[in-house]
Amino acid sequence: MILVAIFLIALPYAGSADPPRLLRFEFEEPHMGTTWRIVMYASASDAASAASRSAFARIAELDTRLSDYNPTSELRTLEQNATEQPLPVSADLFRVLSAAQTLAAQTDGAFDVAVGTLTRLWRRARRLGELPPQKEIDAARAAAGHQHLELDAAARTVKLSAGVQLDLGGIAKGYAADEALRCLRAKGVTRAFVAGGGDIAIGDPPPGSPGWRVDASPGTVVLTHTGISTSGDTEQWLESGGVRYSHIIDPRTGGAMSGRRLVTVIAPNAITSDMLATAASVLALPEALRLIEATPGTAARIGTPEGGLEMRWLTSSRWPRGEGADQSVCGTVTCP
Repeated sequence: MILVAIFLIALPYAGSADPPRLLRFEFEEPHMGTTWRIVMYASASDAASAASRSAFARIAELDTRLSDYNPTSELRTLEQNATEQPLPVSADLFRVLSAAQTLAAQTDGAFDVAVGTLTRLWRRARRLGELPPQKEIDAARAAAGHQHLELDAAARTVKLSAGVQLDLGGIAKGYAADEALRCLRAKGVTRAFVAGGGDIAIGDPPPGSPGWRVDASPGTVVLTHTGISTSGDTEQWLESGGVRYSHIIDPRTGGAMSGRRLVTVIAPNAITSDMLATAASVLALPEALRLIEATPGTAARIGTPEGGLEMRWLTSSRWPRGEGADQSVCGTVTCP
């Protein structure tokens, strides 16, 4: 995922009077391999600090459950112990895996979290600066695939085939952003957004403005009560033989994506925008747009190279449109 800029748009507010003396506060902390940013409006610094501590603590908690980098995380423990019999897991991990499996079925495996063998192979390749041998790709792919992951909702258990590894990089940050925003609301802070890398959960608008203005290159959108995620290869890639290989893996082939693409997805929440941005980076363009059109409350802008540094941009039918960003207000579904 890549970092997306958010900044306040100063427009006249036509609604009722804003709550008295709301002040702007901004907080940052490192979690989940990136810098998390929270911007909020609150009545006092102590209330803002307490809300941010609650949100960051929730993100840190989720990192201990969903990380595949941390050898002691719940995810890694699951990999090590769920091959003989189903293993009970936390509600958080089950929700994330359940959402991932649903999208895996919808995309015929273009989105898949049971690809840890492949992603760890390609991480090593980027670190070494050389492509992995095809026989290693084939071996990693044989141990990958959502069909090797079994969920039991009634018992809240998970079972894995032997050798299967998980990678929640295309869903975990979106879920964490939603949960952090939920924590802020629980502390009485509703005018806020939470951003972790390229995944953003957005709440009520700032005082005096219709929404938060988000850079969705090219152009901007103004959002409330929604999630937005951007996926691309601007930060992580491997170049070999004149070909640029993305950090995004096609689970169906086991190979890293080599056709450059920048995808931004708006959805009712950040877990959905995170997953769909990853899936739309893998699917062929017509399939990616069909997926977005078939998913209620979502919109996407997809950029592909057109020659040199130029990009060709495609947008789904629900992408916010207007003469300027100030008129492109969208997002009316409250995050769960």
